[in-house]
Amino acid sequence: MGLPSSVRVVIIGGGIVGCSVAYHLGKMGWTDVILLERNRLTSGSTWHAAGLVGQLRTSASITQLLGESVALYKRLEDETGLATGWKMNGGLRLACNPDRWTEVKRQATTAKSFGLDMQLLTPKEARELWPLMEIGDVVGAAFLPTDGQANPSDIAQALARGARMAGVTIAEQVTVTGIEVVDGKVVAVETDQGRIACEKLVICAGLWSRQVGKLAGVNIPLVPVQHQYIVTEPIAGVPRNLPTLRDPDRLTYYKEEVGGLVAGGYEPNPIAWAERGIPEGFHFSLLDENWDHFEPIMQLMLGRVPALETAGIKQLINGPESFTPDGNFILGPAPEVKGIYVGAGFNAFGIASGGGAGMALAEWVATGAPPFDLWPVDIRRFGSNHQDEGWVRTRTLEAYARHYTMAWPSEEFDSGRPLRRSPLYERLRASGAVFGEKLGWERVNWFAHPGETPRDRYSYERPNWFEAVGREHNACRERVALFDQTSFAKYLVVGRDAEAALTFLCANDVAKPPGALTYTQMLNARGGIECDLTVARLAVDQFYIVTGTGFATHDAHWIASNIPAGLDARLIDVTSSRAVLSLFGPRARDVLAAVTPDDVSNAAFPFATCRTISVAGAPVLALRITYVGELGWELHVPVEYTTSVFEALLAAGGPHGLALAGYRAIETLRLEKGYRAWGAEIGPDHSPLVAGLGWAVKLKSGVPFLGREALLAQKAKPLPRLLAGFLVDPAVVLLGRETIFRDGHRAGWLASGGFGHTIGRSIGYGYVRDPGGVDADYVRSGAYELEVAGERVPAAVFLTPPYDPKMERVKA
Repeated sequence: MGLPSSVRVVIIGGGIVGCSVAYHLGKMGWTDVILLERNRLTSGSTWHAAGLVGQLRTSASITQLLGESVALYKRLEDETGLATGWKMNGGLRLACNPDRWTEVKRQATTAKSFGLDMQLLTPKEARELWPLMEIGDVVGAAFLPTDGQANPSDIAQALARGARMAGVTIAEQVTVTGIEVVDGKVVAVETDQGRIACEKLVICAGLWSRQVGKLAGVNIPLVPVQHQYIVTEPIAGVPRNLPTLRDPDRLTYYKEEVGGLVAGGYEPNPIAWAERGIPEGFHFSLLDENWDHFEPIMQLMLGRVPALETAGIKQLINGPESFTPDGNFILGPAPEVKGIYVGAGFNAFGIASGGGAGMALAEWVATGAPPFDLWPVDIRRFGSNHQDEGWVRTRTLEAYARHYTMAWPSEEFDSGRPLRRSPLYERLRASGAVFGEKLGWERVNWFAHPGETPRDRYSYERPNWFEAVGREHNACRERVALFDQTSFAKYLVVGRDAEAALTFLCANDVAKPPGALTYTQMLNARGGIECDLTVARLAVDQFYIVTGTGFATHDAHWIASNIPAGLDARLIDVTSSRAVLSLFGPRARDVLAAVTPDDVSNAAFPFATCRTISVAGAPVLALRITYVGELGWELHVPVEYTTSVFEALLAAGGPHGLALAGYRAIETLRLEKGYRAWGAEIGPDHSPLVAGLGWAVKLKSGVPFLGREALLAQKAKPLPRLLAGFLVDPAVVLLGRETIFRDGHRAGWLASGGFGHTIGRSIGYGYVRDPGGVDADYVRSGAYELEVAGERVPAAVFLTPPYDPKMERVKA
């Protein structure tokens, strides 16, 4: 039987993720679907995967997605009649030093926040669950009873059978040779057996995903890395219900298999594979055993499981897996081509993710939207720096090596840097700048003074930059601070219908005269916040949009994809054309007035306006806005003038006590002022109404905009949650994900946490939840505690920001 000439959806790749997408599309009634596999199902990396299934991640939504995998695997055998090897034997994680124990205790609190029962154990209790291990160095452990393990090939075959039972077609031994794109939209897939027209294409090709994406001009930033584990003969004392074990301080993991063990690890010096392309015919194939490379991991294993010294080794598996630059997998719509979706780069936990990822991707394909916020794994988190395969490989090898190292708060990657640099990079570095990196951009996190080491030293307590950030924070509050924010993503929306397009896209009113500046969200059809940005009107047919560095690809794709058909409105990326110097603080006007002939008084240049002024001879687009709660301007400077403007501001600021400051001070300042951050307190699952941003929505105007109907429906009912702030003792370190207790009952978790140097308290923000409805009175009437690393601490709740609630200083 030949291939169909057309279908609604083509899925490329017959591993666990492709089979899961096919299964879930079939369950949704999408049967005009074909899955193409170039060899046999599972022949890429699924067949040799280790098969551990853990659930807890730092994101609530990704934890929920992994929970969907567990729920699916529990019922799949009964549904399809095929064995899956699923066992809910629980997962054990060890801590072997005080820092790791702090990390594990915080993970246990995160689990509680997300509704999982992670139990903290003594070393002796851990050994009762895992009797083969040596516990002399163990400080404590955590056990998650609902984790488990599965047979990867069996799971994939069961999903494939379920897909076929629903009416989906699966075609093996079919090679994709091309992808046809017309006017920016996928229209067909070319194969060695003919052309298949399609409306949508899902790339789940594992190791081959990057090269498949290239056929359509889609960038999928992943690379193959060698990954090894041993399979032993049966070992005395290994029960069939032995929990999976992760021993991160020894970089290793274990699971039971046929009375023996599967044991592997994540070495600090990983080896890339197929740097010049995957060889033809690499199916059901392994790489040569590399015992020399595995030996250090083996020695770490022997210290934990002495029985391995005498166990028979069946095989050392060396199977390449696809890994990504940040260690998270890749899901979602390709921003380059309409109709193409990606599910790939699962970083050796594709079995744990496969069930839930397939569910989420199938819903995305079928409805155009994911079931919940999937930003941590969204393909649109990547940028232009991820186009280069060499850079991707370098960063990915570092991410692999960090798989089991300590996950420190605020930790930065070191590899592939510096790449994208502001014109001021060397000047700032000479001034003591300590840089972080986002989307390839070097961004100042903080400045070290003479005698201070200009390097991060990470900690779960107060880190070494705490005092320096406090200095910068106080300079901004009390005098004036200058921030280099060149990495902002910047766009023009131009055209005859630019106003009409943005009026539809923006929740706030942007149909204002030139010179107006508007803070606004862009919403999805459910009323959730997709973009959080600033819109400046430059002319009748021209708007200037500024958004966060990390959201450059996402926000551009959202805007371009949702401009109504037929309107004359185009999006142009101008990020690289302008640097941004942000001048904030009560003396900001004094400094700016000293370097410009233009009138920058409040009467001439009020808050929420923009205009071009001359600064040190440069034409500068000045935006009077703030993200720190102080008087100030963002100065958008043509790049060739950047150094001249910077030097003029520095000189003029000297008499006013101007300080250079970085992004970590911006974070502490915005927390005190209650400004929201997309990806933390706000995102696609949260509407402006629950986020306390209803004031920035034009509901009363009656003007149609995307998401308006959803907001009206939500407003007519009690809100399910409301964003609130919490203050605790300054000695308590808040990082986010701490559990919120209201009147003794779990009521949510913190989306963010930090310190307010002006108020001298630790600050956190999170949603107070109640199915019966939440309003301001409900929030204020409760007594609150936060659970931090397993300990409850009293917390004071607030809905009005603890600093300068009436904005007098900002708008003066």
